[in-house]
Amino acid sequence: MVSDADLLDKITDYTRKQGGDTAIERLLANVVSQVREFAEARASEIKRLSDIGIALSAERNLERLLERIVDEARRFTRADAGTLYTVQINPATNLPELKFDIMQNDTMNTRQGGTSGNPITLPPVPLVKDGKPNHNNVSAYVADTGETVNIPDVYIAEGFDFTGPRKFDQITGYRTKSMLVAPMRNHEGEIIGVLQLLNAKVPGGERVIPFSDEYVDLIKSLASQAAVAITTARLIQDLQNLFESVIRLVASAIDEKSAYTGGHITRVAGLSMKIAETINETTEGDFAEVKFTPDELNELRIAAWLHDIGKITTPEYVVDKGTKLETIFDRIELIKTRFEVIRRGMIADAMEYKMRLVANGADSEALKAVDEQLAVRLEEVESDKEFVARCNTPGEFLKDDAIDRLKAIAAKTFLLDGVETPYLTENELKNLSIRKGSLTEEERQIINNHVSVTIKMLSQLPFPKKLSHVVEYAGAHHEKLNGAGYPNGWTAERLAIQSRILCLADICEALTAADRPYKPAMPKERAFQILGFMAKDQEIDERLLKLFMEKEVYDRYMVEYKAQKEAETAAATAK
Repeated sequence: MVSDADLLDKITDYTRKQGGDTAIERLLANVVSQVREFAEARASEIKRLSDIGIALSAERNLERLLERIVDEARRFTRADAGTLYTVQINPATNLPELKFDIMQNDTMNTRQGGTSGNPITLPPVPLVKDGKPNHNNVSAYVADTGETVNIPDVYIAEGFDFTGPRKFDQITGYRTKSMLVAPMRNHEGEIIGVLQLLNAKVPGGERVIPFSDEYVDLIKSLASQAAVAITTARLIQDLQNLFESVIRLVASAIDEKSAYTGGHITRVAGLSMKIAETINETTEGDFAEVKFTPDELNELRIAAWLHDIGKITTPEYVVDKGTKLETIFDRIELIKTRFEVIRRGMIADAMEYKMRLVANGADSEALKAVDEQLAVRLEEVESDKEFVARCNTPGEFLKDDAIDRLKAIAAKTFLLDGVETPYLTENELKNLSIRKGSLTEEERQIINNHVSVTIKMLSQLPFPKKLSHVVEYAGAHHEKLNGAGYPNGWTAERLAIQSRILCLADICEALTAADRPYKPAMPKERAFQILGFMAKDQEIDERLLKLFMEKEVYDRYMVEYKAQKEAETAAATAK
């Protein structure tokens, strides 16, 4: 390749051989210099355009992306102002329109939309009016035709209605002059938006000039790259939304299976995030140096939503077992019926015995003795029935003397269709003898197995790198720092802070929940006392519990949760 210097030397030599003078040499040198400067400028612009494209493709936040597109386009063309529209369908008319997404104006010192925090209140621009394309509006025209429009001065331009810019200028004192409007066409050829630039300025100055024709192709290229970046960001966002929807769907499925579990998942997720956010706000103490990134917060949130997914395989009668005898129904009713049969059998036996006594000439004292004996036996049966019913309800710890009495009741028999039948079956005695709660050891193992099922199910999902710890966090919410947890018996060294947060939120919610079938809601003070005992026993993180209590995390979350539920109720009522 011939360099600029070589080219200049060859031209100079040629000029001298042809008898040229120094004036021509200077002219040629000046031309070559200008060509070189132009080529270098174009190469720089193309490289800058390429760099912008790379930067845009790396941005995943849609609001920041849209904002950056306008920033870069304005910087590229030295535009004083810029607007980015995206195409959307009006839900009321089912017709396309242009939505204002970003508005920037340096002279007016305004930035609206995107991450600015200043919403755009302007109504969308319809692409169709009276059944015809809205070609009076320049942005609508570009969106419909795909043509790029470059206007030196909108005040003298023909073919478009610039009433809006003129009114804006009258109100603000601004002067809209040059305008460049380009379609944003993605890789599928679909126009997804419009980029509008206003008032190009001279390099290093404030004077407004027309947009140079040399920028038109570059801006068209930038707009297309931006459209592809937007489409990609939307696709990623759509996939994230789909993933979120699947998670919510799973939670809803568990909710349908058990309202108790569904409420639990929602509250554990919310409480976990409140704990993590509180840690991020902490500037002193044990967690002053701990700061979760947005990706880490999202990873914890996903793990919290999925931590009980394994319960989808747990039988409903185990999850919702409100009494010790409950399966698909509460078997205490069978026992009550059985005791009624026993009672009536005793009455019938006593009547039959009294009839035999009468037939044998017994006196009234003998009959009275039978009645008294019957009354004692009936009172005993009633007492046994009431005791069994009390034992069926999970409450206080069942002591040895209560279990001994249950065994004594179960040892009693009565005749049913001529067959000697125990007051209580072996399975009924086993369930009634549960010392704490409502679950047998086998049922508790079924419940505990939900964690293993959760790990197994989540391990089958191809989580991306940013969610690579979801399985670990979700699967460790029943582990304990002292190694006494399940399913892996991990100790403190193995448990990440996220797992500890999820564990604390899970236990706190379970203790304070008002929608458990097997227990009433526990007062917060009593729940915190139990959490304190667990911290001392190295079951949960003592430092985390201290922060949790000192910063009143539970109270602050419950205020938000109740407000949310009230809003949902109000919205449902309004429908």
